[in-house]
Amino acid sequence: MQTKPLVVINIALIILISSCSKKHVPQQTTATVSTSTAPVVKKMVVKKTPLVSVAKVIIVNDSVAKKNIDGRLYYDVGGHRYWRNYNDGKYYLFNKSMYTDSAFIPH
Repeated sequence: MQTKPLVVINIALIILISSCSKKHVPQQTTATVSTSTAPVVKKMVVKKTPLVSVAKVIIVNDSVAKKNIDGRLYYDVGGHRYWRNYNDGKYYLFNKSMYTDSAFIPH
């Protein structure tokens, strides 16, 4: 006789859960009255992203810069990586020529 209340509670929970998952949202209908026979063309609005200028050279204190595995110093700002030039002490935005340039290799 103890199982009858458990069965009733389980069935009630199953009905409650299944009824909450079936949400119905009615579609909104709009009535349009057109007097012309030409088709209506809707223009899409395109939002332009503002151009963000990125500095090519920055000056950073070496104590806040991070060190790479090979000993070169770098600093990350806004998703851009700057590497230290050991000749003038400034940090330059990364480009491929830094791999072979001796100014970016620590002495």
